[in-house]
Amino acid sequence: MPLEPNRDPMIHATDDGDQINRLLAIMRALRDPETGCPWDIAQTFATIAPYTIEEAYEVADAIDRGDMDDLRGELGDLLFQSVFHAQMAEDENAFNFSDVARTMADKMVARHPHVFGDESRDKTAEQQTADWEAIKAAERAQAHTPRTLDGVAMGLPALLRALKLQKRAARVGFDWPDVSHVIDKISEEAAEVVEARDTLSHAELTEEVGDLLFVMANLARHLNVDPEDALRRANAKFTRRFEGVEDRLTARGKTPAQSDLAEMDALWDAVKRAEKRGKPA
Repeated sequence: MPLEPNRDPMIHATDDGDQINRLLAIMRALRDPETGCPWDIAQTFATIAPYTIEEAYEVADAIDRGDMDDLRGELGDLLFQSVFHAQMAEDENAFNFSDVARTMADKMVARHPHVFGDESRDKTAEQQTADWEAIKAAERAQAHTPRTLDGVAMGLPALLRALKLQKRAARVGFDWPDVSHVIDKISEEAAEVVEARDTLSHAELTEEVGDLLFVMANLARHLNVDPEDALRRANAKFTRRFEGVEDRLTARGKTPAQSDLAEMDALWDAVKRAEKRGKPA
């Protein structure tokens, strides 16, 4: 007679080599229809997906902060998301965690012939990236997805998806030859936003702003800048500087709501000057 999931001794395993199996056993116990957690049992792929995305961003945040203890925990949270999805798939007899791991292992071996095959490793990182993309393109062709933009996930953050769409189009020659053309396009799209603000509907204005953001992503690509990383850094800088403004207002016995734009703008400039001198805001 099989053990009840919550009595599985693997749940309490302590050896390093058992920890993946321990995590899988815990997930099975949580999803057990009779003895599991009601919340975990009620979840679906769709309800868990937002948590998966959130955990990936929290991994990136821990990396940005250089916090190794936090990174360990966040990577665990992200791993648990994979385990959760795999268990739900196993519940539906679709696939299991071993299938996921095998698929990933097979893919990595196939995509690294210079490591696991007989190709030379004497290549630059750029050459290896080009080879990687060529292998992926061949895989898509075998999967009967011949269209250039097929396979770029709809669920990606919009800025990241814009970048991936542009890279795909550039591989078949649909790209501006140099960055000056992109900058000209930014000026054109910005002018259209100004026109839309005064003359067009909100839906049309939204479209024009989207066009401008799309071209900004293209500028980042031409400058070899990750737009997601650039915007994260800009968000962090804005947060740091605004908090500096708040701190200076607090020293004056005021809150932002008790201030005005002129005062806060002057304090913002002071915070920027202090940063450039390497002093606390």
